[in-house]
Amino acid sequence: MAPPSLDTVLAENRDGVALVTMNRPENLNAWNAQLAHDLDAALGWASTDPAVGAVVITGAGRAFCAGADLSAGGTTFSRNTGRQGDSSADRTPRRLPWDVPKPVIAAVNGHAVGVGATYALACDIRLVADEAKIGFVFTRRGMLPELASHAILPAVVGFSSAADLLLSGRPIGAAEAAALGLASAAGPAAGIVDRALAQAQDMAVNAAPMSMAIAKRLLWERIGVKEMMAREQPLFDWVAEQPDSVEGVESFLEKRDPAWKLAVDETQLDQLFGR
Repeated sequence: MAPPSLDTVLAENRDGVALVTMNRPENLNAWNAQLAHDLDAALGWASTDPAVGAVVITGAGRAFCAGADLSAGGTTFSRNTGRQGDSSADRTPRRLPWDVPKPVIAAVNGHAVGVGATYALACDIRLVADEAKIGFVFTRRGMLPELASHAILPAVVGFSSAADLLLSGRPIGAAEAAALGLASAAGPAAGIVDRALAQAQDMAVNAAPMSMAIAKRLLWERIGVKEMMAREQPLFDWVAEQPDSVEGVESFLEKRDPAWKLAVDETQLDQLFGR
C-alpha cells in the first residue's frame, strides 16, 4: 500500500515504520484544518498498511508544532471563523495517535505548544529534543486544553504536575519533561528522529503486532480518553465563544499582558457541568 500524497504532511515507509512529518515549516507547523485532515489520512494509512509495524510523528524544520494557526486573530478558536474549512470544528482531528493499533512515537524535534503538546501527548511515547519547549498554553490564550489531555497528562506525570502544567500553561524544557516522565528521553534535535525510528523499528520487528495492539488498547482504555474527549468538547466550545478566547490570542499577538474579561462564577460553573 503506497503512502498517501498530502498537502501539509509527508508520509513514507522507512523499513517498516511510517514516518509522518508535519510539513508547514514556514509556519512552524502551526495547526490548521488542512493539517488535521492530512494527519488523519496519514494515520489511516499507517493503521491499515500491513507493511507498517510502528509509527513516528515529527515536524519539518525547527518546530514540532507551534500550536494553532493564529492568522485569524481573535476568532481563531471560534467554531465559525468565517473561513469555511478552517473553523475550530474543522481543525479537530478525527483519528488520533491512540486510535492507531500500532505503537506511535512522537519525535518532538522542536517546540510543541498548545495542540502541538496535546497531539504529542496522544502518542504512546515521546522523545524530546534538548532544544524543545513543551507548553500546554491554553489558559494563557483564554482557552481550554483538549484532546483528552485532562485524562492523559495526570496518568503520565501525576495529578500535581498535571495541574501545574494545565492550569498555569507554563512552558517547560526537555530536561524537566524527562524528569516528569512526559518525555521518555531527551537528546539533541539532530538525532531525535533517528532515535525514534530505531526504537520504532525494534518494536516493529521484535514485538508481535496483535499483542502490541491489544496491550495498547488496554492502556488507553484505562485512561478513558474517549470519555474525556466527550466531556471536554462542549466545554471547549463554550470557552471558545467567550471574550477571553479573543483577548488571549490578541494579547499574545500584540505582545502585551492580557486583560481577562470573565470572573469565576460558581453558579455558571455548575450549569456548565450539569450540576
